[in-house]
Amino acid sequence: MFGNKKVEKRFTSTKLEGTDSGNLVSIITDTKTGVQYLSIGGGGVSTGGGVTVLVDADGKPLLNKDEG
Repeated sequence: MFGNKKVEKRFTSTKLEGTDSGNLVSIITDTKTGVQYLSIGGGGVSTGGGVTVLVDADGKPLLNKDEG
């Protein structure tokens, strides 16, 4: 019953990079809307992180044309 349901991922990570300070930088894509977000994760226990929407030159959300 439960094993037959296919679960689709809502978000995918499309790119990962490391910075000199040890932070992880990735582009997260919402597979339903195509909207892309920048995610920066802290490199250590005491450092923070954050997520923000990526925008184009007009201030509109940047879309991954392969998604959404």
